Amino acid sequence: MADTYDYDVLVIGAGPGGYVAAIRAAQLGLKTACVESRETLGGTCLNVGCIPSKAMLHASEYYDAAANGTMAKMGIKVTAELDLDTMHAQRRDAVKQLTGGIEYLFKKNKVEWLKGRASFTGKDTVDVAGTSVRAKNIVIATGSSVTPLPGVEVDQKVVVDSTGALELAKVPQHLVVIGGGVIGLELGSVWRRLGAKVTVVEYLDQILPGFDGDVRKEAQKIFKKQGMEFKLSTKVTGVTVSGDTATLTVEPAAGGEAQTIEADSVLLAIGRKPNTDGLNLEAAGLAVNGRGQVEIDHDFATSVPGIWAIGDVAPGLMLAHKAEDEGIAVAENIAGLTGIVNHDVIPSVVYTMPEFAGVGLTEEAAKAKGEIKVGKFPMAGNSRAKTNHEPDGFVKIIADAKTDRVVGVWAIASVAGTMIAQAAQAMEFGATSEDIAYTCHAHPTHSEAIKEAAMAVTGKPIHI
Repeated sequence: MADTYDYDVLVIGAGPGGYVAAIRAAQLGLKTACVESRETLGGTCLNVGCIPSKAMLHASEYYDAAANGTMAKMGIKVTAELDLDTMHAQRRDAVKQLTGGIEYLFKKNKVEWLKGRASFTGKDTVDVAGTSVRAKNIVIATGSSVTPLPGVEVDQKVVVDSTGALELAKVPQHLVVIGGGVIGLELGSVWRRLGAKVTVVEYLDQILPGFDGDVRKEAQKIFKKQGMEFKLSTKVTGVTVSGDTATLTVEPAAGGEAQTIEADSVLLAIGRKPNTDGLNLEAAGLAVNGRGQVEIDHDFATSVPGIWAIGDVAPGLMLAHKAEDEGIAVAENIAGLTGIVNHDVIPSVVYTMPEFAGVGLTEEAAKAKGEIKVGKFPMAGNSRAKTNHEPDGFVKIIADAKTDRVVGVWAIASVAGTMIAQAAQAMEFGATSEDIAYTCHAHPTHSEAIKEAAMAVTGKPIHI
């Protein structure tokens, strides 16, 4: 008797990796189901992460421009008045529309949504809310959650994580952000613009770990100019809450005398950890590595045939777009096609104002690999940035000294997140700095700074 399966593909998790994998698998003719325990699809990213934070960043930018005199300088006189309830409402509406859109796509592509949590009961079977489901292929796409910090208890009132920081009912007088990474800086920016005093406490000696050194230094200067305070090389050893006030105990990372900081809101944002609790991986013959991730090969297959893993639960950058690309690739591999993700060309973006973006190697990492040439161009020399009163930032292009092939691009600009797509595509095609330098860019646009930085690799930019 032939094996009987309920599905060809069962995806566990409906975040950017999981829902994309499910849709692509169904498009390829495979009978597909997706397990999700939330009331809505889209995972952390759409519900409580990338999407709602961008809604708040965008709205708070408008408020800041009105309140800090930027609009007045352009001849627009307004009196800024914050309606936080309406700002939250437009955020929730954006989330509702997008999560509803995925539900529509599931129906359109005939992906079955199994509501509940999945737990392995064997190599090809899982339990979902008391029902046993058997699938020929199982994709683990369970994402990640906030990394806890000993001595800091998140109550989602005074001490919040990224989810709670999106839902604050009033603007804090003093918000302390624990962690100087992307999430802390983005959400810290939102509340700083709306009137909070913001202090960022970071264990390392610089913010934005993983980003290019020049970008990290410039970022701190820009945020400081905007009014953020920083305590670097500092660790938080505990937070106590009394009523509406939190008292943080901090001390130098290298050891030394402890100090206290008082705040009415504390945001814990020291990173994220893979979600594997409750999956009962042992029943499937799987274990996690030292970082809590499920190890995979080049095709996203785990050590157990028929079980695959993608996104934050697998090794690599914890980014929604990385998970999406892996979702498409794993579905294509399951269908017998060739699904590949070039992990050397995954862009990273911080959606503050200005934005900070990069793809490929940092200058430090590139130097460690061999001889390089670097071209840099300041946004202050870009005509569109000048007319928009956005002088902060630069574009930096790192190329191999012998081949001129571009190995890294870093940008600080109001639209750096959009600009970096050009760099990623150029690198995907193996472009040289000369290729970018001799590509015609529309004038006046921010992207001309990429062309000028490419020209600067050989020492010949025009506008500086």
